[in-house]
Amino acid sequence: MARRRERRGEPSQDRRKDRVGPATREEKLNDSDASERKLIGIFILFFIIIPAVSVLVYVYKYGSGTKRLEPVITERGPIKTDINFQEILTNTNVAGNESQRNYDYPVLAYITPWNSKGYEMAKRFNSKFTHLSPVWYDLKSHGNSLILEGRHNADKGWISELRMRGNALILPRIVLEAFPTELLKKKKQMDKAIDLMVTECKEMEYDGIVLESWSRWAAYGVLHNPDLRNMALKFIKQLGHALHSVASTRNPKQQLQLVYVVGPPHSDALQQHDFGPADLQSLSGSVDGFSLMTYDFSGPNNPGPNAPLNWIRFTLRLLLGSTGNNAQRLAPKIFLGINFYGNDFILSED
Repeated sequence: MARRRERRGEPSQDRRKDRVGPATREEKLNDSDASERKLIGIFILFFIIIPAVSVLVYVYKYGSGTKRLEPVITERGPIKTDINFQEILTNTNVAGNESQRNYDYPVLAYITPWNSKGYEMAKRFNSKFTHLSPVWYDLKSHGNSLILEGRHNADKGWISELRMRGNALILPRIVLEAFPTELLKKKKQMDKAIDLMVTECKEMEYDGIVLESWSRWAAYGVLHNPDLRNMALKFIKQLGHALHSVASTRNPKQQLQLVYVVGPPHSDALQQHDFGPADLQSLSGSVDGFSLMTYDFSGPNNPGPNAPLNWIRFTLRLLLGSTGNNAQRLAPKIFLGINFYGNDFILSED
């Protein structure tokens, strides 16, 4: 009996094994299908659903804002004709976007020592500008020679930060304070002045300079003398050609640039010392841009607006003419001055 039980038990055990075998394979197949479904689910989650949600979130958060960049300032309300100073001050610290430019034309910003926040603002809004001009240098007479003062003001670390953040050109401003008659009449002095400025650009790896001299020459009476006036124009042309003959260190395909500061005429009856349309035409081939100082229209003796719009329009029409190819060719070279300050005049009771 015991043997029979063993014999009966063996087939029974085999049958159980036979039954267990197929069940295990089915479970393995089910496990394999579950794993595949899990992998597919993970793939869909990470490569389809999450990117899709991210795009929707980005469009919702930033896409609509990008479309609104242009009208934001108009919606805030300061763009109107009957604005008061308090409304302007209220909107001074508002920036719709720190990196995106809304315009294609060049924009130059001066960084002055009397604005302590200028250096930080230049870094913050670097992408908004094409040209940055720190007010650093003066070219002065020193006995019978010339010296260029201001390198101690230059901040190479700041320049490096600017260039890491954007592509704005660095053109420090140089004020020409040397005695003009000596400078313009003597070729040796003229060549020395040009060499000093070009050499400084090379050694400090600037992209060019902004030169201010016209107002100084007018104050010295140089521009009232036709011969000296022609020499002054010749000096600017030679400086421009000298800068254009040097490639930029940062971009060898680009030459050094010259931006020239000019004051606006206050009347259509041009005076001898005024910078007029003939001067603009004469220098246009040698100068890359003209920084037009359309501000300080009023003063203590004649209080009023700092930069009235009609006067700005008049100045541009006077320099460029109202129509023609000449105006279209020269207009892109003018950096129209916009003042970010105002004057509070106290009127006497007399």
